[in-house]
Amino acid sequence: MTATIERGAATAPVTPPSTPKRRRARGFMGSSNGKKAVMAVTGAVMVLFLVLHMLGNLKIFFGRDSFNDYAHALRTLLEPIVPYRTVLTALEIVLVVSVVAHMWAAISLTRRAGKARPVKYVAKKSQASGYATHIMRFGGLTIALFLVWHLLDLTFGVVNPKGFDAAPADRMIAGFDPSRWWVTLIYIVAVAMVGLHLRHGVWSAFQTLGWANRTRTRTLRLGAGLLSAALVVGFLAPPLAITFGVVK
Repeated sequence: MTATIERGAATAPVTPPSTPKRRRARGFMGSSNGKKAVMAVTGAVMVLFLVLHMLGNLKIFFGRDSFNDYAHALRTLLEPIVPYRTVLTALEIVLVVSVVAHMWAAISLTRRAGKARPVKYVAKKSQASGYATHIMRFGGLTIALFLVWHLLDLTFGVVNPKGFDAAPADRMIAGFDPSRWWVTLIYIVAVAMVGLHLRHGVWSAFQTLGWANRTRTRTLRLGAGLLSAALVVGFLAPPLAITFGVVK
């Protein structure tokens, strides 16, 4: 007598494990290296703008006419080939795009780093690393808020005592009048943040671009520090000179 064995579930067809779907290729811009490159390039654009802007601000030491002529020249670049203020507007658009792209890349990299390491390390980061992180994070927010005020004050004249119709030199001198010492104080804090942010950012850009190595590290760090220090001094000189009555 032959026994019959019920196979039942033992012989049921086995469903093979599903193969995880491959993530759609993000391309270079979607990678960490791509975002770092965006930060480096946009950072270079902003550094160039800062250098030119600082040199323009220093014109105030050569008199009101010199500063006003500089401001007028910016608005009449390439005239009459192109209409009034065309080149300046294009440069402002490039700057705004650079700022937005820089912030997007920074936020994206921060979120990606957080997802890759959901649990914080048991060992604490070094004080220097933590300091740089806070400067780049909160310093960037401080700078962004200050830029809004700075534009409303000296560019559009909305919060400036002289208003929009006044000459650029008059707006600048009125903006940092001794009676508005608190504006100068805000400016000092914001510019100091710019210097700290710039020092760390320039060094990070050197690393991203592959320029930093054992033989160049010290030189590049020194260069980043000198550049940031020069910009801080150059930007603070005009408002401090106005506040303390050197420029009237």
